[in-house]
Amino acid sequence: QRQQTTRTADSSNSSHDASNDRSTEISPVCLVQTSRDTQSTMAVSLKLQKRLAASVLKCGKRKIWLDPNEINEITLANSRRNIHKLHRDGLIIKKPAVVHSRARVKARNEAKRKGRHTGIGKRMGTANARLPFKVLWMRRIRVLRRLLKKMRDAKKIDKHIYHNLYVLSKGNQFKNKRVLLEAIHELKAVNLKEKALAEQADARKGRAKSRLERKAAREAKKAADAAAADQATN
Repeated sequence: QRQQTTRTADSSNSSHDASNDRSTEISPVCLVQTSRDTQSTMAVSLKLQKRLAASVLKCGKRKIWLDPNEINEITLANSRRNIHKLHRDGLIIKKPAVVHSRARVKARNEAKRKGRHTGIGKRMGTANARLPFKVLWMRRIRVLRRLLKKMRDAKKIDKHIYHNLYVLSKGNQFKNKRVLLEAIHELKAVNLKEKALAEQADARKGRAKSRLERKAAREAKKAADAAAADQATN
């Protein structure tokens, strides 16, 4: 009797375990249905929504982020008004611009302004290609001509000195503004000296002329006196 009771209990336990296993198992029909739902969700195309969002947010399509948790709601948006609403709700976001740092470039340019990284090995091209001789000439001649014009307008030099120095500047006579200023001062000194010498010469000529006039007057008076004496004796 005990053996029969034990067999009955074992059979009841095994039947209970089998029923539990059946309840926990997923039927093949449910698996197929789940896989179909997943495929239908993954197959949803959001090209229209991404294009409209790019147009609304004024950016490229690669800058548009669509919330993957709200695909069903985003799929229903087929107008710009709906896209605006989703953007306000935060389901569609414009990605921030990718930062392209210029810090390293600025640091290198600052160093190059100090003269670093500009040795023989860093130079590509001839000296004339790197900084043309014509550009250097134009810079220099413009500085000199600007100075001449400024001094002529200020009445510091006359038109004759201006023209003389203008022609000399064109002939590569002055390498910088300092040399031109020295030439201007020298010319002005020469002109002042010549003017002073001319005034002294005029003064000497005037004195000599007055002396000759006085001498001529004396001789004329003597001649007149002599003639008067001759007439008196006769």
